[in-house]
Amino acid sequence: MVHASGIPVFVDQVRPDDPFFCFRPERLERAATWFRDSFPGQVFYAVKANPALHILDGLWAAGIRGFDVASPAEIELVATRFPEADLAYMHPVKNRNAIARAYHEFGVRRFVLDSHAELQKILEATNFAKDLILVVRVGVSNAGAAVPLTGKFGASEAEAPGLLRETRRVASRLGVSFHVGSQSLNPGAWPAAMANISRLIRKAAVTVDIVDVGGGFPSLYKSDGGMPALADYAASVDDAFEDMMVLESAELWSEPGRALVAEAESLLVRVDGVKGDALYLNDGGFGALYDAVNLGWEFPVRAHSPEKALAGRTRAWTLYGPTCDSADKFALPVRLPADIGEGDYIEFGNIGAYGRSMSTRFNGFGGYGLVETDDAPFASAYVPEAWTAPVPVPAPAEIATLAVSLKP
Repeated sequence: MVHASGIPVFVDQVRPDDPFFCFRPERLERAATWFRDSFPGQVFYAVKANPALHILDGLWAAGIRGFDVASPAEIELVATRFPEADLAYMHPVKNRNAIARAYHEFGVRRFVLDSHAELQKILEATNFAKDLILVVRVGVSNAGAAVPLTGKFGASEAEAPGLLRETRRVASRLGVSFHVGSQSLNPGAWPAAMANISRLIRKAAVTVDIVDVGGGFPSLYKSDGGMPALADYAASVDDAFEDMMVLESAELWSEPGRALVAEAESLLVRVDGVKGDALYLNDGGFGALYDAVNLGWEFPVRAHSPEKALAGRTRAWTLYGPTCDSADKFALPVRLPADIGEGDYIEFGNIGAYGRSMSTRFNGFGGYGLVETDDAPFASAYVPEAWTAPVPVPAPAEIATLAVSLKP
């Protein structure tokens, strides 16, 4: 990893051939600190959002000790790097060998399930262990979420009471969880789900030790706002938890992913070709820009040119990724300077969540560099004053310093 005082400095000096992730450790620390201090319970970072080592290290340094892991690879990654971490195996359907390794090799005791068959599988794979912390995931409404997650996981309202009773009989501690969907812009989604969960707990007539409110906490992608304050989410969860039908000593968990790491990285890509109203980039839908191509995600953008001062006038451009697949086309046009051209760069902000995770090596593309930067030009859910922060202008001395640091 190299360091630059600003991405304009980096572009002017390096003119990279490959896409680069631009890491902003201060943004990661701010998000982690906010969740650690403001969420009224234990935070389990959803590793799937971004498993990069510098991200995990930054979260650990900021005091995050819980990790939501969904595969043997994620378990081994976190357990090897942080032997004292609290791991929660929160994938509702797991294979037996994965469960056995998690329990016997890595000491995992927290497991989620959403069916009687999965409960039996966990019991058998752990040799009917008596120290299991078992969390029953229940399906809830995903209204208000940009990416609904209903259908695949979650016990139905009809199944949940019986599953809670059966799990209570064999668990050392019983939990209940849900997920309101990714990028939920409705703070009221959590209280609604928690009220419904309380009704099911009452129907099951069981005691509950843990309430896991899942993920779904949003990040800010548009510089003009577009999301409620994160404090509203924390307050709504805290108030609803007080009214739930759970033990007075019950713990509250969450599994944030996007909200913790989205602002930590941006993506710098190069314009490799211009044809009419279209720009051809060196990354796209089979890479870190999967969400922009396949989900119509609108990331904040800024343009950089190592050759010229780009005009203030903008226009709508059609964007294509680098692969041979014609589906590698952005779902929506993007407004960029009208005079942007080959060899110029586009920086997509707040892409630290899922950008890195979704990238592939299709067509031989998908190689990325990494630069750490101090600038903060994109909107922040944690630092409102950064919404209008000026873009740093590189000074000659800064460019010279960077040139020395990049020499082989």
